[in-house]
Amino acid sequence: MSQPTPVPPRLTPVTPDEHGHNHCHGHQKSCCSATTEAPSQVLFSEAPSAGARLSRFRIEAMDCPTEQTLIQDKLGKLAGIEQLEFNLVNRILGVRHALPGTEPIVQAIASLGMQAEPLEQGASPASQAPAAKKPWWPLALSGVAAVAAEVIHFGQWAPDWVVALVALVAILSGGLGTYKKGWIALKNRNLNINALMSIAVTGAVLIGQWPEAAMVMFLFTLAELIEAHSLDRARRAIGGLMQLAPDLATVLQADGQWRQQHVKDVALGARVRVRPGERIGLDGEVLSGQSSVDQAPITGESLPVEKSVGDKLFAGTINQAGALEYRVTAAANQSTLARIIHAVEQAQGAKAPTQRFVDRFSRIYTPAVFVVALAVAVIPPLFMSGLWFDWIYRALVLLVVACPCALVISTPVTIVSGLAAAARKGILIKGGVYLEAGHKLDVLALDKTGTLTHGKPVQTDCVVLDPRVADTGPIIAASLAARSDHPVSLAIAQKSEGSLLPVEAFTALAGRGVRGDINGVTYHLGNHRLVEELNLCSPELEARLDQLERQGKTVVLLLDASGPLALFAVADTVKDSSREAIAQLHELGIKTLMLTGDNPHTAEAIAAQVGIDQARGNLLPADKLQAIDDLYAARHRVGMVGDGINDAPALARAEIGFAMAAAGTDTAIETADVALIDDDLRKIPAFIRLSRTTRAILMQNIGLALGIKAIFLAMTFAGMATMWMAVFADMGVSLLVVFNGLRLLSK
Repeated sequence: MSQPTPVPPRLTPVTPDEHGHNHCHGHQKSCCSATTEAPSQVLFSEAPSAGARLSRFRIEAMDCPTEQTLIQDKLGKLAGIEQLEFNLVNRILGVRHALPGTEPIVQAIASLGMQAEPLEQGASPASQAPAAKKPWWPLALSGVAAVAAEVIHFGQWAPDWVVALVALVAILSGGLGTYKKGWIALKNRNLNINALMSIAVTGAVLIGQWPEAAMVMFLFTLAELIEAHSLDRARRAIGGLMQLAPDLATVLQADGQWRQQHVKDVALGARVRVRPGERIGLDGEVLSGQSSVDQAPITGESLPVEKSVGDKLFAGTINQAGALEYRVTAAANQSTLARIIHAVEQAQGAKAPTQRFVDRFSRIYTPAVFVVALAVAVIPPLFMSGLWFDWIYRALVLLVVACPCALVISTPVTIVSGLAAAARKGILIKGGVYLEAGHKLDVLALDKTGTLTHGKPVQTDCVVLDPRVADTGPIIAASLAARSDHPVSLAIAQKSEGSLLPVEAFTALAGRGVRGDINGVTYHLGNHRLVEELNLCSPELEARLDQLERQGKTVVLLLDASGPLALFAVADTVKDSSREAIAQLHELGIKTLMLTGDNPHTAEAIAAQVGIDQARGNLLPADKLQAIDDLYAARHRVGMVGDGINDAPALARAEIGFAMAAAGTDTAIETADVALIDDDLRKIPAFIRLSRTTRAILMQNIGLALGIKAIFLAMTFAGMATMWMAVFADMGVSLLVVFNGLRLLSK
């Protein structure tokens, strides 16, 4: 029975929109690939079949797009494979398939020289056993033999066959893995670094350059080992987040007893207790107790935060002073910490513009240099009376120089380090494209309520207008306000210091206020519009209302049939961090604009308090969106900060959308490109500084990689470069750009 022909692989594109957005998450490229930019997802079937399931495998050897491409091509030939999902950072392969078991998948990957270890359902990469360390002695033997071959050859202390034998020991003990991977790559028509090194070392052996071939293979293997350890540091920076939350939590059971449970088994709404010094296992809301909590692992705050009844708790933070009991508000896999981990892992695949450029460049560069090397080996001896050994040697050096490893690796390690550094500061960036694009912003638009202000109005003024209610006016107003759930009414009700009065015939007046009877008298509590409707306004009252509104306050009046009795002003207070954040943005050369649905007077007052350049009021969601479009039309690069559903259109339209994640709605968080975990606006200038540093390091790395290659290409044509010098320089530059990129982890 013939196997069905699979649908040609449909690659999930990673392409930016007109403002650089990249909404298809893939997985980062973490080492050199010469010719292929493999996607994070590959579809082999347009429609999922009945009974299809997802199996996940850890593949320790899968950390390059080269291996990803080999796996993709191999599994694409198996009937029943519908989709592949690659996570190169954690070396995890997801296979959606309709096979009865996973053995065919494991065998297919084994034929590529890689071992696939099935993962348990629901297990995280961090929960799996670490990979076994490779023995160190083969590399040590290779190094000793390579040095011995060079010394014996230089001192002419033994016949050539002894030099060749010692060199062969060095090549085989250190380079068998390289040869194996190189052969697999060549079979799949892929000119990766292993293929290039295999060709170069074999060529050196064939022309009798045994000591140099041995030294080249040893230096290459050593550099790869150092490079792998360096990249693991970036991986550990992400993986370290997974270790923040404890595995167990102390949960109140139905029988009234407290018992420890695995956090993944704790239900929503469960009551959990956490003692001083313990890590909080799940997101929740404090039910009893008071303590200070170290939130630095999640929000990056340097000082502990006081927590009491009603306050939020984050999984992974540390309870310090007193015992707390809290209600679980999110399952373990939906906690703030889990969302950070998931988003950062996904973000590593959203390639930044520089990385996309490097990938395109390397796909053209390596084959071109391979053709040039072939021409160098053949043309001078045939047409210019050159010596065959001399020009073949130069061609082999050229092959070593041709490896784009330093160039390709320079971008992903920098981006991953930047993402990890941002996550530790409580800045959740959803892709490298946004991390890199941050340096371009020149205008930042901000919502007011919940972004610049606390979003919780408080009563600021109480003025009695009629002496008859000098003592009772505030109590009457508070009694009416307590029956409403409007934020302004709540602010007035909370200000009351006496016992509330009973209210009869209570009625809510939509968009205007409330009405009710107290002690047989009908009272109204409402806004300026309600006063106008009741024909109880006057020029004197208009002037007083205008004065308060210009201060950014909302005015509510208490009225009876005779007229206004008292007025109450309510204002949303500005966050202390907002002023400092705006000042830092101005220092970075970024203009600020406030977009709010509040009246223009309030908008201008708040803008003046925090130092914002321009404010626009009375804006609906469509108006905010239009404001962003207007800034684009003026050729600005725009960021938008918000926390509500009404901000979602503008957040999506902006080049970078920033969500206030602690108080923000899920819609705003999902729509935004960057989430601020603790709603601290000062994290936006921190993000922009990190973006600018990331961009600078990317440019430094690319300059180093291309500059060193240009120098050695010139030296090669001049006959001044040797193979081991080329390897030392090329891999040395690779290590240099890796270490340079890792500097971001300390930012």
